[in-house]
Amino acid sequence: MVHICFLIRQLNEGGAQRQLATLVKGLDRSKFNISVMTLYAGGQFCEEIKRLDHVNYICLEKGGRWDVFPFLFRLIRQARKLNPDLLHPYLCTANCLSMFLKLFMPKTRMIFGVRASNMDLSRYDWLARYVYRLECFLSRFADCIIVNSEAGYEHAVSQGFPRMSMNVVPNGIDIERFKPDRQSGLRVREEWGVGEKEILIGLVGRLDPMKDHPTFLKAASLLVNKIEHVRFVCLGTGPKPYRDELVATGNTLGLSDRIFWMNPRSDMPSVYNAFDIVTSSSSFGEGFPNVIGEAMACGVPCVVTKVGDSSRVVGDTGIVVPPNNPKALAEGWSQILTGDKKQAALQARLRIQNNFSVNQLAQRTEKVLNGTLQLMLT
Repeated sequence: MVHICFLIRQLNEGGAQRQLATLVKGLDRSKFNISVMTLYAGGQFCEEIKRLDHVNYICLEKGGRWDVFPFLFRLIRQARKLNPDLLHPYLCTANCLSMFLKLFMPKTRMIFGVRASNMDLSRYDWLARYVYRLECFLSRFADCIIVNSEAGYEHAVSQGFPRMSMNVVPNGIDIERFKPDRQSGLRVREEWGVGEKEILIGLVGRLDPMKDHPTFLKAASLLVNKIEHVRFVCLGTGPKPYRDELVATGNTLGLSDRIFWMNPRSDMPSVYNAFDIVTSSSSFGEGFPNVIGEAMACGVPCVVTKVGDSSRVVGDTGIVVPPNNPKALAEGWSQILTGDKKQAALQARLRIQNNFSVNQLAQRTEKVLNGTLQLMLT
């Protein structure tokens, strides 16, 4: 049996975190002995992974940014104790740490996990920019690289990642969990005070510059001038100063009584089912947007910006518009609302079933892992 250890910074809400939790449940238990190691404790998906009998969960209890040397000692000690055949980090920081561990575990194969594309690092602090440059340099030493989008693949190659080491494995959506259930959606709408006949448009994602909430808000202000009974939801957390700035922007645009600012919830299938449309307004950085796949699996049509693999996910079941274009986004919403909603819902779910299921994620990942293992034997 092959021992694979996943390494990730934390298991809070996020696309990479959800995909890790989805993958460890989907991998063949008869072939893989699975461990998950996190830098920080807690998070939305932590308890979910802890409940899995076949997964060994370890938290390194990192104390913060400046907990460096004691943390590195714990990391080395725990990794050597596990001694996995494969170490599969997720995201930039964990990718860099895996190359550090390679010094102490030369026989372990390191598989980088790249989950984004074309990040605008000028929007983030100096440490994020430095770690990304370090990741680009260290990528040449990885035994294999898994990237979850074609856009991420092309961007990584342009930044110096070795093309020959890279494999695209799109995300997988749990279609048994994320499925049409209008009654659960109606309960959420009632909780929010949204009438059954009102139109509800949602943006689900952390409050982060890459998600481009300002474009969403400007588009919303355009739509309310055309449609009277329309409401909006922005569901996600982020730094309080940025959240306050976004709320103030919404109020300035006259949306104070039209928009809800909500924190993440554990009943996301019900939330998706409450929406008439789900939107990704991202202007950069997206790889494979989980939110779009999950909404489509629930039979909710989507309007997305042409960023990352969003257009590949929706195919011809939704509307794709240019980024940073509020007018185009509002027109995309109008196009969905005037179309055949029932047919759009059926096509959206069918596309996820046929192309992005959990079984396909597990099978594609296992194929890459097995290929990396074969290199160990040659």
